[in-house]
Amino acid sequence: MVLPSGLPAQHPTPKAPTGDARGLRPEHIAIARRYHRTMSQSLPEINARIEVAQTLPGSFYQDEELYERSLDAVHARSWHWLGDASQFKANGAVALPQTLLPGALDEPVLLTREASRDKLRCLSAVCTHRGNLLSQQTADAKHIVCNYHGRRFDLQGRMLSMPEFEGAEDFPSAGDDLSSLGLGRLASMLFGSLRPAPAFEELTAEMRARIGFLPLEEFTPAPELDRDYEVNAHWALYVDNFLEGYHIPFVHPALSRALDYRNYRTELFRWSNLQVGIANDGEPVFELPADSPDAGQRIGGYYFWLFPTTMFNFYPWGLSLNAVQPLGPARTRVLFRTYVWKRELMEQGAGSGLDQVQREDEAVVEAVQIGTKSRLYTRGRYSPTREQGVHQFHRLLCDYLRT
Repeated sequence: MVLPSGLPAQHPTPKAPTGDARGLRPEHIAIARRYHRTMSQSLPEINARIEVAQTLPGSFYQDEELYERSLDAVHARSWHWLGDASQFKANGAVALPQTLLPGALDEPVLLTREASRDKLRCLSAVCTHRGNLLSQQTADAKHIVCNYHGRRFDLQGRMLSMPEFEGAEDFPSAGDDLSSLGLGRLASMLFGSLRPAPAFEELTAEMRARIGFLPLEEFTPAPELDRDYEVNAHWALYVDNFLEGYHIPFVHPALSRALDYRNYRTELFRWSNLQVGIANDGEPVFELPADSPDAGQRIGGYYFWLFPTTMFNFYPWGLSLNAVQPLGPARTRVLFRTYVWKRELMEQGAGSGLDQVQREDEAVVEAVQIGTKSRLYTRGRYSPTREQGVHQFHRLLCDYLRT
């Protein structure tokens, strides 16, 4: 394992979201606090030392209450795929409807772009008057207008006017503006968050530094190659599987022939990690600059994971971005979004046959989902040399669920 200098022995506990439970009676607040304490007490401890640590228990992947808790404690505070900036026309001001983490958060949002500022924003798509959806606004526009009672907003989310409100006192106020969400961008790829912790720049810092030699602005979306998969398993099991190359020789025969498993390695960062795939002789590799920390190595794939559900798989041909979307305690959607740089390399090496690799992963993850329900299975142990990423994920996940 490569542990970067400065990585704390224990993951920093994420900051709890700020704000009061405004509008709740004291007894309701007390009930909520007791519930959160109960949830925290039901979570297992994941020892900081992988050599002695035990994995999450099998019951975690079946627990409906913990799944529901994760929606606010984990996913509402994380960054999620929102699409590509190419959705916007070259000129003009537009408001495009999106759903943040459909099937889980189901938060309606609007991506807006003002031509004069060339600035993108992510706004709530819920009218501040009576809660009507504003997501019908798909055409070029200079304003967002609610089709229920005519409330009008600009593309920064500020309320501009409202019919028949002449007698309203203390109106308008800041609460009449549309809420802004976090919007992160990597090249043309867009990500949103309700209550981001950490900031997108911090989350992606190590990845951007490592692959800075790649001209991401030349990576072209290839929607004809995109795929959506639905897996009968808990979203965290799918992430577990991604975070270790331990299973490659057993589950992925073609991928195993392309990669040098003996030298496959994992590097841990604060909110993310990287699996480095060394290519076997004759397979496509990156042309690395002299100042790369991997200079002189035959790198066939950089597999980055950003907590909790986003994977960037960089290959010599381009990028396969995977976005994991929880649909329930035993149901997950996985989006594969393709960005092509060198199309002629697509069916070679570690980056080839990705659909087959996904099908192989699906089969094993669904089998594990069934296995973790067994009355005879409790918890496992981590391989100290091969499952560092899984161990990191489990600790981060429990930290978030406790706060």
